[in-house]
Amino acid sequence: MPPGGRSSLCFILRLLVLLPFVLQPSLAYSLKNCTIDYSDDPLDDVFVDCSSRELVIVPDDLPRHVTSVKLFHNLLKKIHRKDFGSLSKLRSLNLQDNYITHVDDGSFIHLGALTTLDIRSNRLTNLTANLFQGLSNLTVLVLSTNHIKLIHTSAFQFLSSLQTVMLGFNNLQQITDIQPILQLAHLQELSISYNLFTSFETKDLQLSKSSGLKVLDVSYNKLKKFSITTPIFPHLQSIDLSRCGQAGVLKWDIPDKSLLRNITHLYLGNTLIPFGEIQQVLQSLDSLMHLRLDYMEKLIHKHLLAIVCKIPTLRKLDLFWNKVPNLSAKLVSCSQLSELDLSDTHMTELSKGSVRSMRRLRSLNVEHNLLTKVPDDVRSLSSLEILNLSYNLISELSCDDFINTTRLTELYLTSNFITELNRCIFENFDDLKVLYMSDNMIRTYGQVFNVGPPNLVSLDLSRNFVSCFDDGEFQGLRSLKYLDLVSNYIERIKHEAFDGLNNLETLVVSLPLDFRYNFRGLRHLENLTVHFSMGGSFQSPHADDYEAVFDVECLKVFTIICSDSHSDISLDVQILQAMKHLEAFTADNISVSAPDPITFQFNPQLKRLTITRTDLSDLDPELFHPIPNLEVLDFSNCYLKSLDFLAQVDLSALRYLKVTDNDLTVINETVFQSLPALTYLDLGNNPFTCDCSNAGFIQWVMSNAQTQVVNAHQYTCSFPVAQQGRKLLEFNTESCWMDVSFICFISSTCLVVLTLLSSFIYHFLRWQLAYGFYLFLAFLYDSRKKKKGTPHQFDAFVSYNVHDEAWVYREMLPVLEEEQGWRLCLHHRDFQPGKPIMENITDAIYGSRKTICVISRHYLQSEWCSREIQMASFRLFDEQKDVLILLFLEEIPTQQLSPYYRMRKLVKRRTYLSWPQAGQHTGVFWQNVRRALETGDGPTDNNLLTGPAPAGE
Repeated sequence: MPPGGRSSLCFILRLLVLLPFVLQPSLAYSLKNCTIDYSDDPLDDVFVDCSSRELVIVPDDLPRHVTSVKLFHNLLKKIHRKDFGSLSKLRSLNLQDNYITHVDDGSFIHLGALTTLDIRSNRLTNLTANLFQGLSNLTVLVLSTNHIKLIHTSAFQFLSSLQTVMLGFNNLQQITDIQPILQLAHLQELSISYNLFTSFETKDLQLSKSSGLKVLDVSYNKLKKFSITTPIFPHLQSIDLSRCGQAGVLKWDIPDKSLLRNITHLYLGNTLIPFGEIQQVLQSLDSLMHLRLDYMEKLIHKHLLAIVCKIPTLRKLDLFWNKVPNLSAKLVSCSQLSELDLSDTHMTELSKGSVRSMRRLRSLNVEHNLLTKVPDDVRSLSSLEILNLSYNLISELSCDDFINTTRLTELYLTSNFITELNRCIFENFDDLKVLYMSDNMIRTYGQVFNVGPPNLVSLDLSRNFVSCFDDGEFQGLRSLKYLDLVSNYIERIKHEAFDGLNNLETLVVSLPLDFRYNFRGLRHLENLTVHFSMGGSFQSPHADDYEAVFDVECLKVFTIICSDSHSDISLDVQILQAMKHLEAFTADNISVSAPDPITFQFNPQLKRLTITRTDLSDLDPELFHPIPNLEVLDFSNCYLKSLDFLAQVDLSALRYLKVTDNDLTVINETVFQSLPALTYLDLGNNPFTCDCSNAGFIQWVMSNAQTQVVNAHQYTCSFPVAQQGRKLLEFNTESCWMDVSFICFISSTCLVVLTLLSSFIYHFLRWQLAYGFYLFLAFLYDSRKKKKGTPHQFDAFVSYNVHDEAWVYREMLPVLEEEQGWRLCLHHRDFQPGKPIMENITDAIYGSRKTICVISRHYLQSEWCSREIQMASFRLFDEQKDVLILLFLEEIPTQQLSPYYRMRKLVKRRTYLSWPQAGQHTGVFWQNVRRALETGDGPTDNNLLTGPAPAGE
């Protein structure tokens, strides 16, 4: 067979193997417009992301076992009833930011497991009665930013478990529109902000029972009246009236303050309400704990805060975005507060004595202001636990700034102008756990971390100007677990700079060019990220420092990143020698050549390997031999031209492979046969060739049921020029398998074999085939007769040869018809003219109770007589009845019957009548014939025929 024929034959066999998958497209793992993300347990949660794909319809290839679908930011205009019909396990559906104007009733009827439905930012105008049918387990429904102006009274009847409803940014006008929602048994949170309500009055609501609502948001409505006069909200805890009353001042009408006895949160940002009204409001809330008054400058000028500070239950006060001079001075009497937010108030200083009285204050936020130093009053806040001074103009920290804030647990000083730290600043911070001082101008730490804070857990000093880390720089931070020292200005790190960080788990650091591996003492370090700003070397230590390598033997994640576009950082194998528990290694832009094959020989537990922006064109497959448990491999932007190296090593555990932004033109699909666990493959942004060299890969993508080829339907062709811009999977691969010479070979071979087979059958089996054919015809006829139940027309059909016709008319008919009175069927007399002979024979045999075969040598040689006895014998064995009578006109030895195997078989199994042996006693002969004709339709075992044994037996 020619080579082309062999390859085509192999492809045909492959198609036969893949045929079940082709016939079941739901098994295909590569979705046309979405990507699949499995959780840790592939049998548990399946997340499908179809966002930002310009979809105009819901994809029809979503996996049936999907639990979460993201379809936001597309071009969907309508949801059809069948779109989600098979997703019975779906728990979260996001349809945000589309153009949906209509949803068919019952579209979600099969989503019984759905708990979250997000249809915000669409164009719905009304909610119909059966829109949410089937969503009995839905707990969160988001319908914000639509054009909803009508809600059917039965729209929420199926949502028996609903707890949160978001209806902001719509066109609802009457409070009665939300009555169906308030009747929900488990409702806890309702947002109707940014609608067209002009009043909210509970007297307009007719509820059969009180609502369980806890959070009510009616902000950004043109409310003129907010009235609660009926006890329908006994559990209400939070009310948001921000920016209400813009069309006219808001009137607060709650005559019985017991109706709001559980209110703990009230938000009045930029709310136009008369001073008298808000005074009445605040005085009627006996349980208020959190009050938000952003953009309330006018009322603050009218001494609103004096009233606020008299609320004995108030614990949290938000005054952000209020540009009021000396704002803090108005808070002198707010001694009950535990949380205070003064961010974005353009404050230049915190007035002396303004917060001194707040002995319970635990959290103070003054970020995004114009403070130039730490406010003096902070010193007096001995109960303070969280202090946020980020994004100010603080340039200096003194030893007295935090002298009494010994309970501080979190301190944020990000984005200021601090230049140095003194040793005394944090020495009393025994409880401090979080310290963020990134984006400052610090040039020296002044040994501030040599002595503490001792319980600090997280420290961020990134993007500062410190150029040198001295020995023992952080030795006082014995509890530290996270340290970020990323900076472009680090020039030198001394040998024992990290001594004392015995509990450090995560270190993010920038290293200088001549840095030697000096992480002595970091025995619990699990995550190390190293940034290089320019080319250099990451080298093993000097001989006398070699033991330091083994101090990071707990390291599990190691990341090296270089921002220099011309870096060439050599990765010495000894640097990884101590990392025997390393599970993830990332190298971004570190070298102009592939790593040495023995790089990971000491890291057998490596599971995740990421090398990006590195030239791996000369990669040696031996690199993977020491890491047989590799599960994740990312070689993006590495100038790879082929994936054949994957088939040369054992990567049986690999499940995630990303090789984007490379130079792959042809993909050999057989490579993936060596990756039995692969479930995720991303080959995006490669210059694929659209010709027969990729035909196998295309077929594999379309048919494989295990590996998801991410965004495969978006892969485009780069070669040849005529195919540029076309989709790879749209390439017609059928032409690749059409080998004309192979087809001609197969055709000619089949023709020769058919000719030989036909000759053999004609020569040796023609009678057997003919018999089988007529047997089949008899079977069909018999089936029809049985169904019709037609009575017999004749007593017997006489089968004889024309040469014996004289005997039939001279001897048989006078006796059987005239003397005995039998009705006989003779073909010369009774066959219907113009009817096919075989039909006449079949009708005669099945239309008669018996068949009499008048056998002679001429009879045996007759083709038609042979067919008649074959048909009669089939009826004999089919009906198992005594229907066949054999009359021999001549003595015929058995050996002469051999060529007529059917006749010989019948003679050997049945008795028969012989005319020559009757001699002069013909009366006995015809009496036996009469007895045979008189027998009923009993089984053949009751045969009444008698006669001698066949001649020759």
